[in-house]
Amino acid sequence: MTSEALRLLLSRRSVVANKLGEPGPDVDELETILRAGARVPDHKKLVPWRFIIFEGEARAQFGRLLAGICALEESEPPSALRLETEANRFLRTPVVVAVVSVIRDKPGVPEWEQILSAGAVCQNMLLAANASGYSAQWITEWYAFSDNVRSVLGLASHERVAGFIYIGTAREAPAERDRPALEDIVQLWSPAELS
Repeated sequence: MTSEALRLLLSRRSVVANKLGEPGPDVDELETILRAGARVPDHKKLVPWRFIIFEGEARAQFGRLLAGICALEESEPPSALRLETEANRFLRTPVVVAVVSVIRDKPGVPEWEQILSAGAVCQNMLLAANASGYSAQWITEWYAFSDNVRSVLGLASHERVAGFIYIGTAREAPAERDRPALEDIVQLWSPAELS
């Protein structure tokens, strides 16, 4: 018999942020989601990630900054619709959490390993949100890679956004999508392949 945890892993599906809404997690539920996020493999206990939470009016304030940065960075003046989209981007869900990848200079722990740990944080948060009765989407769009946004977020030179986790309640069930067939992605290693 399949356990509840395994059922969650086998059925997890992101819900696009535009199809999420109220309610979102309360303070205790969000803390649980963050704690689950932080329970990932972390070689030498470096904690190579941290969180920035956007709730309430902070979402609108950040959106106004995004619209201004978008206008500044685009080679052509963006349309009014594009600027409105950026201004309202973080209002799509009740809570948005930026997961920040923090690279530590530590012998024996390569940067790539630390980045993977931050990615695992994002995935754990998606699973924890689903397990808590919410839906979520992990997004990296232009604003995850903008130096101006990095500055507004107060990121240091050794930090970057691993993703923005949008959390809320699904307004409609997501359609299932095609998944790869295992025979297309699994290979059994054989020493004969060395010749």
